[in-house]
Formats: sequence, structure tokens, C-alpha cells
Amino acid sequence: MRKDAMEFAKKCDACQRHAHVSHQPAEPLHQKLEEIGGKLAEELPLVLWADKTTPKVATGQTPFSLVFGAEAVIPSEVRVPTHRYGCITEDRSQVEMASNLDTIDELRTSARIRMASYRQTVARSYNKNVKVRTLQVGDLVLRKVFQNTKNQQAGKFAYNWEGPYQVESTVGNGAYRLMTLEGQMVPRSWNITHLKKYFT
Repeated sequence: MRKDAMEFAKKCDACQRHAHVSHQPAEPLHQKLEEIGGKLAEELPLVLWADKTTPKVATGQTPFSLVFGAEAVIPSEVRVPTHRYGCITEDRSQVEMASNLDTIDELRTSARIRMASYRQTVARSYNKNVKVRTLQVGDLVLRKVFQNTKNQQAGKFAYNWEGPYQVESTVGNGAYRLMTLEGQMVPRSWNITHLKKYFT
């Protein structure tokens, strides 16, 4: 009898539509290791100077040094010479630059390895809270109601979920294409975090 009561409650339409929105990840973190160097070279003009010359946690290097093979001389060092700027001669500068250019590939490889390690640490931390949920083609689902689509007149009695919709296809990485029960396609794909299974 208890099992029957639980099954009956699980299929309650109003209960499903008013259910709280879970903030627990439903899909593991999907990583994409970007190419260091060329990507940074394209983005350098768009980024603030301070950001270019600040070492990043992920790589342990400044973006400037990864692209150009040497640390930047900041404008204040030219006006008020520091030991690094004041003690360098043109000949020594050429030797240092040649040395930096010879070792730039190793520096970038080291940064790439460190970034991969950093991303694995972030993914491990994120994935330990994941409660995997998957859907199959044909499943009925409810879609999260967003602030801009919520019925403002309903106040606190507004639904948290709308639908039901049918899963039309799997896009990949926890994303699904939906269609209405009348067979009309819903625009764009939807992530599993914005969907929940609907029981009838």
C-alpha cells in the first residue's frame, strides 16, 4: 500500500509542476582543452593590460609570456627604472630574448600540462556532486520555467515547470531536442539541468 501511495504521489500533475528546481549537476563537466598560444595571440588586443601581465593559476604563466616568450616591461618601469630594467644592456637583452625564444615551446608545453591538471582538479570537484540523469527519445519531460516566461499574476503559486514535452532526439552532452505533444518542434536544444522527467 505504501509503494502504491508513493507511485500515486509521484504521478500527481500539480506536484510535479510545483516541484523545486534542483541545483545539483545532472551531467559531468565536459572539458575542452583549447590551444594555448594562437588563441591567446588573437585575443590579446581585447584583454586588459593587467590581465595580460598577471600570472594565471591554471598555467602558472602570464598570457603575455606564453605568446611572446618574454615578460612585458610595464610603462612604469621605463619612467622609474627598476633593477630588471636599469641593469640590462642591449647586448644582454638580445641574449635573453634569444634564450626566451629557444625555450618558449617548453614554456607553452608546461603551461598546457598545468592547465590540463588544473581542469582535471576542477572537474573532479564538480563531478563529485553530480547525480546523473538521462532521458530517452520518447520520454515525457517538464521544462523549467524561467523568470522571463513565468506568469507574474500567479505570484508564489506560479508553476516552476511547464509542459509536458516529448524528447524528440538526443543532441549530446546532456542536451535534448523537444517537441510538443502535438508534434511541433520546440526551438533550440535544452540541457538536462532544465528538464525533469514527467510521470503519467
